[in-house]
Amino acid sequence: MSSQERKTIITLPVKIVLTDIGTTFFIKNNKKLKKFKLADNVEEYGIILDRFTPSSLQRMMVADYVSKVEISDSEFVTIRQEVMDLSKLITYTMLYRQYDAYIFQRVLSSDVIKNWNRKNPANIIDDKTRINDSFLQSVLDEKAKDIADIKQGILNPILGFINRNSNLLPEEKNIQILLSEKFLNLLRPFTWFIIVKFNGADGYDALIKEIRTGLADYMEKAKIAEYVALNVMELAANAENTNLKREAKNIFKGAVDMNAVLFDPDIRQQVISSLQRKGEVVYISWKLGSKGTSIGTQGKLNITIYNKESEYEKMKEAFDVKKNADLKKRSLEDFYKALPETESDTDLGLYYLSYLSEACEKVNVKFESFVNQVSGSDLTVVTMAINI
Repeated sequence: MSSQERKTIITLPVKIVLTDIGTTFFIKNNKKLKKFKLADNVEEYGIILDRFTPSSLQRMMVADYVSKVEISDSEFVTIRQEVMDLSKLITYTMLYRQYDAYIFQRVLSSDVIKNWNRKNPANIIDDKTRINDSFLQSVLDEKAKDIADIKQGILNPILGFINRNSNLLPEEKNIQILLSEKFLNLLRPFTWFIIVKFNGADGYDALIKEIRTGLADYMEKAKIAEYVALNVMELAANAENTNLKREAKNIFKGAVDMNAVLFDPDIRQQVISSLQRKGEVVYISWKLGSKGTSIGTQGKLNITIYNKESEYEKMKEAFDVKKNADLKKRSLEDFYKALPETESDTDLGLYYLSYLSEACEKVNVKFESFVNQVSGSDLTVVTMAINI
């Protein structure tokens, strides 16, 4: 899989707000929940992890146990890779979940199931069908080789395309191959039960083709994960540097050049330590749409950066201008090279929104971004809303 999923451990303190399903699961398994306050001052029950395996968090999200993930810190330079790994993990998981939901609906509306339901009106298969878990697993175990062969048949044309793509490095090809396998492996057991049960039936080949076509589409959608992670990190760095400059003015009363605050390690650490003592942090929150919600909302991922901002109106104006900048005629690399020396690197996250928006548009993923201020406070909220 991608780097964040190959990592054994991610060391990053995270607050995890549970869904009702997740809360019930943890309580039934005698896991004590913690009460904590989030960036928006709302108190929630959930769990706090200081370090975790990507696979464990992913299993929780796939099972719809997680409503929100939040992290906070005074500076993100030292944890940059961990933040990006977490962001990619969450985005990929939302894509896996949506592919699973999409394929399940395609299976239920397939000719294979229509034919079965017509001939078996007393035992129709639909989205309300329930099957004993132990029986389901026993069938899947018994048919494991058949399922492996079916998966390989679905994958072969896609793997051939990946291997023939001269634009990809060997490592990138491996990532694409593992990604395609992950999409199939995370389809719900009931889907595989139906596929293997009706292997060879009328309409079966058309169903397999739909699964493959859907997989190719979602492989394209997966390209946005890297864009999202980079944008999250740039916006967090922008908020962090705003705080550093504000605090430096309080400490040094204008006696220190602002560039020194950002790039002189000793001065930077002095300012960061002051922010930490005051508890002034930047929050990043990922809110996941629930599987239980209606079609069209379950694929929503809202990513929010919370920060104190004394010059809100100035920031909002910069945000709105830069996120709508016409950058389509230049590559990102060319854009960075063309930046004037007076342009602050901390503004790159705002410009980068336009690239993320374009990437989402290309793969039919709805994307919006906006900035506002919490009423009665100096808390500025930057939100990226992605509907997969």
